Amino acid sequence: MGKKDNGYVKEITSKDEDFSQWYIDIILKAELADYAPIKGCMVIRPYGFSIWENIQKLLDKRFKETGHSNAYFPLFIPERLLQKEAEHVEGFAPEVAWVTHGGRERLAERIAVRPTSETIICSMYSKWINSWRDLPVLINQWANVVRWEKSTRPFLRTAEFLWQEGHTAHVSEEEAEKETLQMLEVYRDFVETELSIPVIKGRKTEKEKFAGALRTYTIEALMSDGKALQAGTSHNLGQHFAKVFDITYLDKDGELKYVWQTSWGVSTRLIGAIIMTHGDNRGLKLPPRVAPIQVILVPITSHGNKEIILDKIREIHNELKPFYRVELDDRDEYTPGWKYNQWEMKGVPLRLELGPKDLEKNQVVLVRRDTGEKLFVEMASLKESVGELLVKIQKTMFDQAKDFVLKNTHVLSSIEELEIIMEKNKGFVKAMWCGNRNCEDIIKEKTGATIRCIPLEQENLGDKCLCCQGKANKMIYLARAY
Repeated sequence: MGKKDNGYVKEITSKDEDFSQWYIDIILKAELADYAPIKGCMVIRPYGFSIWENIQKLLDKRFKETGHSNAYFPLFIPERLLQKEAEHVEGFAPEVAWVTHGGRERLAERIAVRPTSETIICSMYSKWINSWRDLPVLINQWANVVRWEKSTRPFLRTAEFLWQEGHTAHVSEEEAEKETLQMLEVYRDFVETELSIPVIKGRKTEKEKFAGALRTYTIEALMSDGKALQAGTSHNLGQHFAKVFDITYLDKDGELKYVWQTSWGVSTRLIGAIIMTHGDNRGLKLPPRVAPIQVILVPITSHGNKEIILDKIREIHNELKPFYRVELDDRDEYTPGWKYNQWEMKGVPLRLELGPKDLEKNQVVLVRRDTGEKLFVEMASLKESVGELLVKIQKTMFDQAKDFVLKNTHVLSSIEELEIIMEKNKGFVKAMWCGNRNCEDIIKEKTGATIRCIPLEQENLGDKCLCCQGKANKMIYLARAY
């Protein structure tokens, strides 16, 4: 039986032709996830989950370095706890999934499947926190949440998804604000450094902030179709939840005071962000720092030299394995060309090829997934060359994404200009805003764009509001968004 010369990984839909279908094609054909038998849910396959595991590992390290510890809280929240915080409930009411029966028995009280954990965690903090000596409380949990979304898309918006949610308690507003901004910066650094995705740091408007929060901060990324994606949020909750759940402490001065709280989180939508920022018409492009496989080794053999080539490439595999995430594709039933196509689809950053001529010259061929560049590298310097290339690939991917953001960021001064941009070019728009909620509503109604954030780094682009042309004092980023 001959090797499989046909049956290459089928072409995926072109990004320019149908971006949504291109996105789904990549998820399915790169075996990141599949549709579950319940509407709105997905099964994360091993390759996709490996990306999430790498994200977890790198983020968790940052959390621990900033003094946080992991814990776990129940998936189920009694209705009385959720109802205790009216504004919070109103914000999540349409998305809450309810448990009404336990076995065959109807429950005396409905139980919510957590849409987020503020209420259950606050109920515990009110029990644990008694004195200023108990503060700060710096806890994170890795968990799943359920939000009964009407419109779903794998990784971006599903009925159940994985995330982390940090929940902290502090003695003062100043300390809580410092924590909120610190974790926002942790997210920015992580997404830019590890995922090679440039982001804008800023504060959400009152309309867009988290239900029950004092202030919400965000990192916003621009996907390659020109739409924005909220990649992470950090909330200063103020004393709102503390007062509802009676989370008080005895201060050094002997007075009983309410704590100040924060919460912050990112989710598996970061995998969607990687796909939509870096992917192309050949499939995924994974940043080396989170790629499950950083280097794929492909032997090129014929009957006369098969064993000698395989012996050498196995030796190379053993040499690289302690330092990088490497795999050897020595399947005999597929041609090298088929393998190239498959591993490009899966976004492996670097491919190593070894054939008879390479063996004679004591070299290997390295092929970059990001640029397609082919390099000939001597065996003696292979380990160092691979390391240097992976660093270059990580940086190049960030630079390419940053260049895309810069080329697709427009400075506008009127809503008429915004309407044209949103229909033709999309992308980020920088403009001035008066801060009026009515103008924010008009912008969304007329253009479909929302205020993504009020950036922390402000620029003075003028003194007139994009919408009403009245006096403006805030520079904003706008975009259509996922």
